[in-house]
Amino acid sequence: MVKRLIHPFIHPIKEWSEDGKLSGILLVLATVVSITLTNSAFGAVYQQFWQIQVGAGMLEKSLGHWINDGLMVLFFFLVGLEIKRELLQGELSDTQKALLPAMAAVGGLVIPALIFTGFNWGSPYMAGWAIPTATDIAFSLGVLSLLGKRAPLALKVFLTALAIIDDLAAILIIAVFYSSGIQFGMLALAVLVMGVLFLLNKGGVKQMTPYAILGIILWFLILKSGIHATIAGVLLALTIPLAKVEDLEHALHKPVYYGILPVFALANTAILIPFDELGMVFSSLSYGIVFGLMIGKPVGILGMTYLSVKLGLTKQPQNASWYQIAGLGFTAGIGFTMSLFIASLSFSEGAMLNVAKLAILIGSVLSALFGLLILSLAANPSSDDDEIDTFVH
Repeated sequence: MVKRLIHPFIHPIKEWSEDGKLSGILLVLATVVSITLTNSAFGAVYQQFWQIQVGAGMLEKSLGHWINDGLMVLFFFLVGLEIKRELLQGELSDTQKALLPAMAAVGGLVIPALIFTGFNWGSPYMAGWAIPTATDIAFSLGVLSLLGKRAPLALKVFLTALAIIDDLAAILIIAVFYSSGIQFGMLALAVLVMGVLFLLNKGGVKQMTPYAILGIILWFLILKSGIHATIAGVLLALTIPLAKVEDLEHALHKPVYYGILPVFALANTAILIPFDELGMVFSSLSYGIVFGLMIGKPVGILGMTYLSVKLGLTKQPQNASWYQIAGLGFTAGIGFTMSLFIASLSFSEGAMLNVAKLAILIGSVLSALFGLLILSLAANPSSDDDEIDTFVH
């Protein structure tokens, strides 16, 4: 009797979990809850909760910082595993296959950054130039999955490869542009630990305990070196034996996407909407982020994809029309997780950070809606040379 009653609720949740939609739903729910609480009578208490100090001495941080500098290391570790697998045996293992998503990713990084810079050159907001360059792989693929068989497999593979390269670019941007006060002593020790990890890999060590212990040491050294601590997750992933990569991905996927990322969303979308200063929502900071995500991503991705195909450097994804690639470009404008993360590195707590986060949400929602609309209305796949001109004009 009980099983019959709960089955209508459990079955769709199981389906959502299997096709990746559940992660996006949880992120949306966490965001709605966080924004609602922040702007309610409990707002001050809710925001203070994330400022509670945890730990002691060199490792005393606020709860919010522990989530961003600690828990998110596991997210970046999972991203690093995905990058390693794709580089060694996936879509990025072949130069010809990797070139198209790489070119598209470059366009999707450069154009949004230029749009943001155009709106904010010389302003105090320039620190956030990288915010609209990011793509949230879970949300983007979730939108694509809503179309079912209407989205060809080649399009999903293309978006996955593009998003992984995009994540790699975001990691490099964080390491180079959002690190400060480098402590070279700590960095030298981190390099030494990396050397030991690579020796373990080369020596055929497949037991995960030594990697875990050295990974924690690496995280501490990176944290204290001035480079953002999450980079340790990616570096550790690169040393993991390939035979263990898929097992670790499988083990970490649910805890990360159904646990860590929703908690990250709760902590990082505590956005106090400035009802008394709504003018800030219509500032150049907002415009740079919203238009960077909503316009810069599709223009950069479609433009570079079209250019590389027409120059004969790459081939158009099989069974994917230019309309569909344009729609994919919009879905890649869903920045969310990585954009929020970069925003937290760009601005200290305050009005600018709130506006940046709100703009990310607006830009991501609009990108998702336009992407879904264009992909839903896309004509049958065609590689007609004139199709792109019809779309542009």
